[in-house]
Amino acid sequence: MRQALAVVAVVLLLRLPFLHQAIQGDDVNYLAAAQHAQIDPLHPTHFRFVFQGEEVSMQGHPHPPFNAWFLGGLLAVVGDVEEVRFHVAYVLFSLIAGLAALSLARRFCTRPLLATLLFLSFPAFVVNGNSLESDLPLLAWWLAASALFIAAVDRTSLPLLGAAVACMLPLAMSGFQSVVLIPILGLYLWRERRGWVAGWVALCMIPAAHVGWQLFERLTSEQLPAQVLTRYFSRYGLQTLANKGKNALALTAHFGWMGLAAVPFTRNIGVAVGAAAFGLYIDPHPMFWAPFTAGVLLVVWCVRHGKDYLAQWVLVFFAAALVLFFAGSARYLLPLALPVAVLLTREAGRGMVRAAVALNLTIGLGLASVNYQHWDSYRQLIAKISQDWGYARVWVNSEFGLRHYAEAAGALPLTRGQGVRPGDIVITSKLGFPVPFTTGGGALAPVSETTVTSLLPLRLIGLHSKSAYSTATNGYRAFGLETTPIDVVTIQSVVERKPVLSYVPMNAAESDSQIVSGLDKVEDGKARWMGRKAAVLLKRPGPPAPVVVELYLPDAAPARVVILRVDGIEVARQELPGPGKHTVTSPVLPAADGDATLAIELDKTFSVAGDQRTLGAILIGVGFRQ
Repeated sequence: MRQALAVVAVVLLLRLPFLHQAIQGDDVNYLAAAQHAQIDPLHPTHFRFVFQGEEVSMQGHPHPPFNAWFLGGLLAVVGDVEEVRFHVAYVLFSLIAGLAALSLARRFCTRPLLATLLFLSFPAFVVNGNSLESDLPLLAWWLAASALFIAAVDRTSLPLLGAAVACMLPLAMSGFQSVVLIPILGLYLWRERRGWVAGWVALCMIPAAHVGWQLFERLTSEQLPAQVLTRYFSRYGLQTLANKGKNALALTAHFGWMGLAAVPFTRNIGVAVGAAAFGLYIDPHPMFWAPFTAGVLLVVWCVRHGKDYLAQWVLVFFAAALVLFFAGSARYLLPLALPVAVLLTREAGRGMVRAAVALNLTIGLGLASVNYQHWDSYRQLIAKISQDWGYARVWVNSEFGLRHYAEAAGALPLTRGQGVRPGDIVITSKLGFPVPFTTGGGALAPVSETTVTSLLPLRLIGLHSKSAYSTATNGYRAFGLETTPIDVVTIQSVVERKPVLSYVPMNAAESDSQIVSGLDKVEDGKARWMGRKAAVLLKRPGPPAPVVVELYLPDAAPARVVILRVDGIEVARQELPGPGKHTVTSPVLPAADGDATLAIELDKTFSVAGDQRTLGAILIGVGFRQ
C-alpha cells in the first residue's frame, strides 16, 4: 500500500503544475471529433475538416475513436473546452499507468518502486501526460491489460482474465498498435500456461474489437476507416522508405535515451564504436549520436538476453514501432518504457538507477515547462489580439494549438490556394504547416510579429531545431539543446490594391496581388500549379482584346477541356489534344470600364503520392493580350 501511495503521490506531483496546460499538438483534432460526438455519438469521426490546407475526412485519422469518445463525454458534462477540468480528468490515465506499472514491476524485479519511479521519470511520460492526445489513454490500458493478464496467467484466474479483456477493448479503440500486445502477451502465455485455452481466446479480443469497429463503420458509412487511412498514407507519402528511415533513426535515439543507464553493462566495444561512427556520420551533435549508440547497444543486449521475457517485450515492440510508425516521435515508445525501466533496475546498481531518475526528471520537467510556455504563448496572443478584430473576417494559417484558440475566437482555417479579400486579417504560424494563399486582388500589410521562445535551452520542436521529440521531419535528436525560436507568428491585414497588369505572367512581381484564388506558389521561377479552378484579377486594356491563357499539361494530367469566364460570363471553351504546352484564346472582347476577373476551369484533376495538392495544370501566364 505504501508503494502504491508513493506512486500516486509522484503522479500527482508531475501533473498538478501543468493542469492549466494550453491546447497543444494534435489535441485540436481530437477535440474536433469530440465536438462532432455531441451530434453523432456513435460516429465521432464522420465529418470533414481542413487539415494542412486540404479538406479531409476524419475517418482517416490514424487512431480509433476511444479518445474522441472520452473527450466527447467530458465536453457533454463540462459544456465547453476548459483546460483545467479536462486535464484533471486525464490524470486518471497517468494514475492507471503508474499503478499498473508498479504491479508489473513487482512481478519482474525485487525493487519494484524504484523501477516504477524510473518509468514515471521518462521524459515522454512526463511531457505527453499533459496533453489530450491518445498516448496516455493507450499506455494506461496497455499496462493495465498486461498486468491483469499476467496475473491471470500466474493464478489461472478467469475473473482476472475477464478484467484484462475489459481493458483490452478500450485499448483496441485507442490505437491500432494495440495489436502488438498480442504477441507480447502470447509469449508470456506460451512460457507459463501454453495450454490455457481461455488465455488464447482472451488475446483474440483485441483484433475482434478492431474488426468489429471496422465492420460497424462499413455498414453505417459504406467505407472502412482502414481504407480511408490507407488513401491518406499514400496521399501524404507517410509510409515511404525515406520516412521509415527517419523514423528508425529517431526511435533508436529515443530508445537509447531511455537506456542510457544500460551502457555500462552492455560491454560491447565493437558495436558501440560502429554505432557511434554511424551516428556521427548522420549527425555529429551528441544529442543524436550518443543516445543512438546507446539505443543500438540496448537492442543488442536484449537480443543476447532473448530468453528474458522483458527483453522479448522490448524487442517485439521496438521492431513493430520501426514498421508501423513514420514520424519517429518519442511518445511512440511509451509501451516499452516499463520493461526498459525494470531491466535497468535489475541490471544496474541502485545508485545508477537513482541518478537516471534524477536526470530524467530534470530533463522531463524542463521539457514540460518549455512545452507549457510554447502553447501558452498562442493562448495569450489570441486572447490579446482577438479584442481588436471587430467585424473583420479572420483566417488562421496554422495547425495545432494556435488554430484551436483562433477558431474559438471566431477565425476560419485557410485552405491551400484560397483567396482572402481586402479587410481580412490573416494569422500565420511559420511552425504550423502554413499553406500558400492569395490576396484576392489586395496586398498584405504587416500588423505585428510575435516570436515564441523560452529561456530554457531545451526544445521539443522549433523552427530551426533538429529535435525529433515530436517528429523526425527536421532531425533525429532525442530533444533539442538550444535557445533558437520555437515559432514566429505574424498578423497581416489585407489592403485593397488595384490591378496594374492586363496580362499576368505567373512569375511577375505583381502576380501575388492579382491572383484571386486557386493558384499555388511560383515553382522554378516561372509557373504555378492550379487545381480545378483558378481566378485572376486583371486591368482592362483600353482597346478591345482577347483573353489568353498559356498553360502546360504534364503527362499525368487528365484535363482536356479548359473553360474561360470573364466576370462570370463564358468567353471560351477549348478541348486540348493532350499533354504539352497549350494556348487558349477567346474571341476579341469589347472594351469596358473597370477591372475584370478571369476564371479558368478544367474538367479533370489528379494527385501525386506524397503531394497534398489537387493538381490540374501548370499556368504560365493569363490575361488580355492585344
